[in-house]
Amino acid sequence: MFIPWDQLYDYIGIRDFIYFISNPDIQAMLFPIKLVFIAFTIFFFCAVIWFYFNSTYLKYKFLQDTTEFLSKETYGLGAMTKNWKKIKKRAQGGTESELKLAIIEADDFLYESLQDMDYQGSTFEEMLNSPNKKRLPDFEEILEAHQVRNAIVYEPNYELDLQQAKRILLVYENAVKNVVLG
Repeated sequence: MFIPWDQLYDYIGIRDFIYFISNPDIQAMLFPIKLVFIAFTIFFFCAVIWFYFNSTYLKYKFLQDTTEFLSKETYGLGAMTKNWKKIKKRAQGGTESELKLAIIEADDFLYESLQDMDYQGSTFEEMLNSPNKKRLPDFEEILEAHQVRNAIVYEPNYELDLQQAKRILLVYENAVKNVVLG
């Protein structure tokens, strides 16, 4: 059985509903409600735009892939390399105080890298033993390097030779690479 469209409108009551909604009196009553919905729409549109520009989600999702493709290196590796070059440049000064400062900066850089990669813990050692992350391959060497760093910070007369400093900086460099590159 085929029902023509004009009869179907009458059958369902759509035509009556459209006439009812189109009535100027109803439209006048709905005007304040329309204004409220328009205000909500504008508010939420502005909120979406604000979150769009202030969120790192888009950088992470879209810019990371583009950056990796164009630079042919892992996202964030450029910043890591830049920071590490700064630490190496400080260590090349050769004086004991510069070597000590380079080790302290390397330890801080590793700590920040651990935090960025969501290692959990309130201390450096707890972060290295984070249960939700895999254990770093040179775990014992990292702890030893961190103990040297603590000795530098807390013992003013701690003596550091060039070979020991180079070895410690190499341990930190490898640890940062393992943390960042996974």
